[in-house]
Amino acid sequence: MSAAPAASAGNAPPAKRGLLSRKFVLVIAMLALLLAVGGGGAFYFLKKRGAADGGTDAQSSSGHAPSRRSRAEAPTFLPLEPFTVNLADKDQDRYAQIGITLQVDDEKVAEQFKAYMPAVRNNVLLILANKTSAELLERAGKEQLAGEIMRAAVRPLGIDIGGDTGARSAGEDAKDSGSKAQEQDRRPPHNPVQQVLFTNIIVQ
Repeated sequence: MSAAPAASAGNAPPAKRGLLSRKFVLVIAMLALLLAVGGGGAFYFLKKRGAADGGTDAQSSSGHAPSRRSRAEAPTFLPLEPFTVNLADKDQDRYAQIGITLQVDDEKVAEQFKAYMPAVRNNVLLILANKTSAELLERAGKEQLAGEIMRAAVRPLGIDIGGDTGARSAGEDAKDSGSKAQEQDRRPPHNPVQQVLFTNIIVQ
């Protein structure tokens, strides 16, 4: 009778140790699972936040307005029919064939120029007829001619930039100093011609 209880008492500790070891493994597995889930969640959160911060930095560095400004609108060009003109050379008869394109503010301005094109061409021809072959062949001469055309081309539209003597009469050039001083005090109006581009210059 005493042998049976002794045997059962001797078998109890190993069973208890096995149960404890199973619980320990289960706790370790649960901790590992929690760590994995928590680490994955933290990684996802940090990655999402980093992407948001990167997007915010990109927007703050460039901004919405600069991105719109970077998309520059296409320039508006108004080509004039080629000019053939006798030059002002005194030693011999020389003439020039010149192609000119105006870069203007927008299409609306281009349409305005088309309405006044005969007067625009007249002003440009008056300027070209006063040029010599030497002036047209030199870079400085071309730059000066471009400035004169830029001012004279807008005069038919009622815009007087001033400073152009190429297409003015002698009477207009002989204004008194008082009126010139008054003109200089005024702020010059906006010139819708941004550039005068020479597409062709042939001097013969």
